[in-house]
Amino acid sequence: MPKLERSIFSRHEPQVLAVLRGGTVGVAGAGGLGSNAAVALARAGVGRLIIADFDRVEPSNLNRQQYTVKQIGRRKVKALQANLKQIAPFTRCAAHDLKITPANVAAVFGTADILIEAFDKAEEKGMLINAWLKLHPDRPIIAASGLAGYGGNSKLRTQKMGNLYICGDGVSEPAPGVSPMAPRVAIVAGMQANLAVELLMKSKGRKKNVQV
Repeated sequence: MPKLERSIFSRHEPQVLAVLRGGTVGVAGAGGLGSNAAVALARAGVGRLIIADFDRVEPSNLNRQQYTVKQIGRRKVKALQANLKQIAPFTRCAAHDLKITPANVAAVFGTADILIEAFDKAEEKGMLINAWLKLHPDRPIIAASGLAGYGGNSKLRTQKMGNLYICGDGVSEPAPGVSPMAPRVAIVAGMQANLAVELLMKSKGRKKNVQV
């Protein structure tokens, strides 16, 4: 392990770090949820991320997404990949600049241990959840529902339905005068990333005799 990598993770328990370094997490969407979740996962030590999105960075994204003014106009997956390289240089990041459909879910995310759903539209969320659970009923998918506005920390929770997990309040949606804001978006993205780490430890840690 390179000296810098050892220094970055010097406070990680070695067995835990070994599990995370061997994990792969897919992130479908590189907007508010996806970009924040990806940064959190990379900082945590997850060894490989698979990120997919077909959008470009816009000025309105900068109030809650992990991009900079200089990246406006760039493809989101390429911009996020570049940022992750600076933040967590020892996490490998596969970036797919495309729209996810039922036909390509397997090809893009097939090697992921866990998938994080980070789409904006309800129909796209449903499509991805259904496609993933059909392809990989034994692998978790962590979705999000209800994160618009501000406040309401006590309403944020995680619901479990088999291998489908849903983070958020399950209610709030963008509406006139109610927009996604950085703190609440980041909290829900953090919930998704935190749960992904927990599930990696429960599944892979058991194989390595790591107690969780």
